[in-house]
Amino acid sequence: MKAHLLPSKSTGSIHIPPSKSMSHRAIICAALAHGESIIQNVAYSKDILATIEGMKQLGASIRKDGSTLYIRGVQSFQQLAAKEIFCNESGSTLRFFIPIFSLCNQDITFTGQGRLLDRPQKVYADIFHKQGLDFTHTPSGIHIHQSLQAGWYTLKGDVSSQFISGLLFALPLLTEDSTIHIEPPFESRSYIDLTLEMMERFGVKAYYHDEFTLYIPGNQQYQACNYTIEGDYSQLAFFAVLGAISDGITLHGVTSSSKQGDKQIIDILKQFGALIDTLKDGYRIHPAKLIGQAINLENCPDLGPIVCVLGMYGEGTTHIYNASRLRIKESDRIAAMEEELRKFGTNITSTPDTITIQHNPNPICQTSLYGHNDHRVVMALSVAAMASCQEAIIEDAQAIEKSYPTFFEDFKKVGGKVDLL
Repeated sequence: MKAHLLPSKSTGSIHIPPSKSMSHRAIICAALAHGESIIQNVAYSKDILATIEGMKQLGASIRKDGSTLYIRGVQSFQQLAAKEIFCNESGSTLRFFIPIFSLCNQDITFTGQGRLLDRPQKVYADIFHKQGLDFTHTPSGIHIHQSLQAGWYTLKGDVSSQFISGLLFALPLLTEDSTIHIEPPFESRSYIDLTLEMMERFGVKAYYHDEFTLYIPGNQQYQACNYTIEGDYSQLAFFAVLGAISDGITLHGVTSSSKQGDKQIIDILKQFGALIDTLKDGYRIHPAKLIGQAINLENCPDLGPIVCVLGMYGEGTTHIYNASRLRIKESDRIAAMEEELRKFGTNITSTPDTITIQHNPNPICQTSLYGHNDHRVVMALSVAAMASCQEAIIEDAQAIEKSYPTFFEDFKKVGGKVDLL
């Protein structure tokens, strides 16, 4: 799919879609719980569908009714319906699933597509091998055989938080207690807090023994719970930046008390000089003179692509650091944004861990843009193109289906002029 975009001004308001991060966590906890849970306000992106289908294979009963899921949890880990689990391109699905499915104590292979199986899994490989368990990672899949054991786990804090969350989901179901020690620096702590919050909603607890150590009592059981998914700050970020670099926008459907790490986009915009009103259920973003800043992505790597666009429109220089994990996402997001923003005439450079962007006062796209099979790159480029001085075409625009299938519908609601070809 190609997206043909014309320069236009932002206007009006939209309702932000439900959080993908919280949806993964709620579906998994409900699928592990005794009884039936009702999960409301679910959006069926490809990533979420991968988690739903995987938990069905584990033995959960999941019924869809519009945006509501009725989930009856797994009765026994011996009810595994299939031994090959397709995770599509969802890193969260894969890394959350590996410890959970290990509890089946059977031969299981996880498969996927795109760059999923290229993404590092050494953390789990080391854990499994240390316990004398099978873990084989090849270009065609990841194979495990035996169950993880309770005990002491040590993980580096600069790896993806998805590994820690995956262990947190599974370890309470073992008979004995476990401890996870995170070696500093502890990055993306906010995602761990989301996991702990969701687990507690479903009756399972883990505790911070100290700043870097989590204690997980064993022999626990998830309990059914009714839960409504909150709005997604990761998706809000694209429209918030659009409002700041264009003519303003109103965003509904999120809570300012959220623990989502990508809520940091509000502070980043204020740092740039944006004027923001906090509403009962969202924000009003006003246009303002924006000034480039130094931005730390340590706890919010998914904001990387849209912060690059913000830097292009902010006067002076924007320096983004602690960004290395952008290189191992659906694309190398640093290389992708360098390549695409240069097509607007932007001066952008990088190191393995940083990005430096100079203000572009007259962004004119010289050739077709490419989405790099990456939903966040496509959405960021759409914002860049809407605020630019000349029409642009984004190829590979269907990548939005991974997380935000209705992105272009919402884009039009706030003034975006786009034709999908």
